[in-house]
Amino acid sequence: MRRGRWVLALCLTLILTVTACSGDDDEKTTLRVLAGPDLAVLEPLLDELRDETGVELDMDYRADADTGDDLVPGTGTGKGGGGHDLAWLSTDRSFRLRHKDTAQRLLRTPTMLSPVVVGLRPDVARELRAKSPEGRLSWADIADAAATGTVRFGMADPRQTGSGLAALVGVATAAAGTGGALRENDVSCDRLRGFRSGQKLTADSTRDLLDDFVDHPGTANALITYESDLLALNSGGRLKEKLEIVRPQDGMVLADFPLLLLDPDDPDRRAAYDKVVEWLQRDSVQEKIMRTALRRPVSPSVRRGGQLRAPVGNALYFPDQLAVVERLLDDYGDPRRRVPDQVIFLLDFSGSMRGERMKALREAFADLSGADSSATGKFARFYQGERLTVVRFGGRVLEEKTVTVGGQKDLRTLADLVARGGYGDATAVWTALDHGYRTASTVVADDPERAVSIVLMTDGENNSGISYEEFVRRYEARAAETRAAVHTYPVHFGEADAGALRRAATKTGGRMVDARGSSLSEAFKEIRGCR
Repeated sequence: MRRGRWVLALCLTLILTVTACSGDDDEKTTLRVLAGPDLAVLEPLLDELRDETGVELDMDYRADADTGDDLVPGTGTGKGGGGHDLAWLSTDRSFRLRHKDTAQRLLRTPTMLSPVVVGLRPDVARELRAKSPEGRLSWADIADAAATGTVRFGMADPRQTGSGLAALVGVATAAAGTGGALRENDVSCDRLRGFRSGQKLTADSTRDLLDDFVDHPGTANALITYESDLLALNSGGRLKEKLEIVRPQDGMVLADFPLLLLDPDDPDRRAAYDKVVEWLQRDSVQEKIMRTALRRPVSPSVRRGGQLRAPVGNALYFPDQLAVVERLLDDYGDPRRRVPDQVIFLLDFSGSMRGERMKALREAFADLSGADSSATGKFARFYQGERLTVVRFGGRVLEEKTVTVGGQKDLRTLADLVARGGYGDATAVWTALDHGYRTASTVVADDPERAVSIVLMTDGENNSGISYEEFVRRYEARAAETRAAVHTYPVHFGEADAGALRRAATKTGGRMVDARGSSLSEAFKEIRGCR
């Protein structure tokens, strides 16, 4: 009898144990996560997350996850097309602009912070700080140094990565100088050309970029990426000398690494998501993230350690219009295909340009050669590799010379060319423009990859050479490739015929800038071959 009771008790105990175990299993949940490679550093914490919450994250790392297109239902990976339950990205800004309706439905929780900053080799940092007031550096300083070849940087492809796009937005916002989010008329390739010329390394992911930088130490002397990437690289023992981290004083774009619930209407997934979010926001976990990933905590109650105590300063706004981002990416182009531009300057050297007007022209070229130390001047200057053709004209073409910028010697050659006398006694505007297109046609035929533009500066009306109608006839007879690629950007100055210049700009796909209300220097900064 006692034995029967003991067997019965044992059976009941086993049944209860099995039931309890089954209940624990039922509480465990696995969520598939579309993740950017920047999140892989948190792998050591995911086991703790599973043990403490019962939620396991099955991470699917993709280099292009930050583009966000895979998050749209029906694409085959977003919820609704079968696939991921969550997305964990460095940034979802591009996705939110491209797919506003979908993005508004998703639950979104920032999990950590990291600004896009610049890492410089120590010798380069010392050189730049020595030239800067109080030793503080800005994006304008970086762009200026890139234009002269002093800074040769690596940056992930902005078309593929959140870090690259954030860096590009930061530079362009600083270049615009408005203090607000970029608008379409703030985006100008003129202001990014010098900066762009300094990019020597790129990759489709931040991890690949860092590897390339380490593996090819002579190619670049700077990196533009998340602060956390640079801190990890400095502490990883892969560099002969650590990079000096520069947080530009004119502002930075912050990544907040959002965790997104792709189907908020699923109660089971919502409950699991809430558990994960609650766990990630604990101060103790935020401290672990800070130590593991070297990213700043989102919780204000968590004290930052080490170099993360450095202030972020001015957080730059991200554009709130998709058209702005698309134009920015289009202007910046493919980082792997860098053919320096060529600008053909047609400069009026008729008698009316003597005196103060010629002085203004020479000052404009001096400013573009580096004399202008303002932020706008640093962004707009001539850059290494740029090809510049100067054509002086009066009643006919007086002189033409092409210079490829390689250093100060080439810029002095350019200055000497503009400083020469030899004025003409008439103004052959359309003869000069026809000559410019003849030169441009040869460049386009010889090097189709090179972007060519024409800047026409005159202070008077056409009174010599061919007529506007004859110019148009010759223009329309030119190869379609030339007409499609080469645009004219007239600078209205003095007594020039604004209507005629505007017609020429419209005919060739360019635009006119009026220098009468500002200066030639400001006009050349604004125009320099960009629509």
